[in-house]
Amino acid sequence: MAIVRIALGLLLVAVTWASMVATLVTPRGRSPFQWIGRVATRSTRLVFVGIARLAKRFEIKDAILAGMGPVALLSQLVAFLSLFLLGYSLALWPYAGSFVVAVREAGSSMFTIGLAHVGGPSNDVLVIMAAATGAVAIALQIGYLPAIYQAFNRRESLVTLMEARAGLPAWGPELLARHQLIQTLDALPDLYRAWEQWAAEVSESHTSYPVLILFRSPEPWYSWVLALLAVLDACAMQLAVMPSAAPSEARMCLRMGFTCMRRIAYTLHWSYDPDPLPDAPLQLTFEEFAYAVEVLATTGFPMERTPAEAWPHFQGWRVNYEAIAYRLADRVVAPRAPWSGERRHLSESLQMPVRPPHRSPDGSITDEGRIRNKMRLAPVVKKLRAGPGPSPAASERPAPEGAFPAKVDLPSPDGKAVRSPAVQPEAQPEAPPGAQPKAQPGPRGGLS
Repeated sequence: MAIVRIALGLLLVAVTWASMVATLVTPRGRSPFQWIGRVATRSTRLVFVGIARLAKRFEIKDAILAGMGPVALLSQLVAFLSLFLLGYSLALWPYAGSFVVAVREAGSSMFTIGLAHVGGPSNDVLVIMAAATGAVAIALQIGYLPAIYQAFNRRESLVTLMEARAGLPAWGPELLARHQLIQTLDALPDLYRAWEQWAAEVSESHTSYPVLILFRSPEPWYSWVLALLAVLDACAMQLAVMPSAAPSEARMCLRMGFTCMRRIAYTLHWSYDPDPLPDAPLQLTFEEFAYAVEVLATTGFPMERTPAEAWPHFQGWRVNYEAIAYRLADRVVAPRAPWSGERRHLSESLQMPVRPPHRSPDGSITDEGRIRNKMRLAPVVKKLRAGPGPSPAASERPAPEGAFPAKVDLPSPDGKAVRSPAVQPEAQPEAPPGAQPKAQPGPRGGLS
């Protein structure tokens, strides 16, 4: 029996060491030896989410959840040290005579400087190993912290930038609309290039150190998941509505963006379709997409396709990342932003990004057009706030020839209601008698 206790204790110490090295040292996010850190992280998340559900305002929920990441780090250290203590206690039990004395000797050796002996027979080799284990384990955790917080700071730099670029919370169509309003569409390629690099860095850091996923942004309405989703939606929407003028950086940003999400999903042991069909169904509805096109039309955003023509192309891009993005947003309890899915732990209504008013040098605020447009689109916004519904039936969707789907007259600067010429369907020439109708382009996905 004594040999069994010693062997069982040393085996537990060895398994704990393997898990600790795999979690803190080895840059590999999905390892069978990481189960101890994974259990500690998941348990911490469940506790914090359960407490946050008791709060009513999102700001209070966010303040509670802000401690989830740091406490998860501490819970990992506590789990490792506890298993080390249990393992050495089992190994010292035959020498100490009782389990209580063995725990006192193992604990005194691990958590004090030098060696501790509580009296009676002992094993000096095991006592020295316990003393070294405690010091090395704490040193590894301390050395782990700089890498974690450096990766966190790099992640949040571009997320903070999105407040001015895409609003709070971030939304892809709003990103395009704001750049059009201030005539800076030429800045989008640089933005896409920066986010491609950002996605590569986050893919590496958040798969090597999965606990980073639980670290929240410093401000309540910031979210790295929503920021990445907004950039990907902006890229997909620009490629869908203006394919000839969209920058090539948009395609590269999209590819790296959903690759980042897929690697994180793989690390979290989530299942996903690695090669979805371009016409696979989305949770986002065509009505929501058409509303976003209306928002862009009010800003004068250049378009080459009507919403009906652009929808299959946008769908072909979004099908690559929508399911993972929605699940990630729910896991980190991100704010309820447009086009970001439902939240199981949030009861707040959908929060639309607020665009600051345009103030002129004389002190006046030229915001009337946006207010009138908001009033006209109020029924659509109300439906979006209620949550995503089923996609419209085929009979309710616009004809494939590109008939304009919305029934909303857009306000012009002079206050007259007009239809934006940028999204007017082009007149189709009449076909000669007996001629076959021209085939419409099919949906494109993947790297379309």
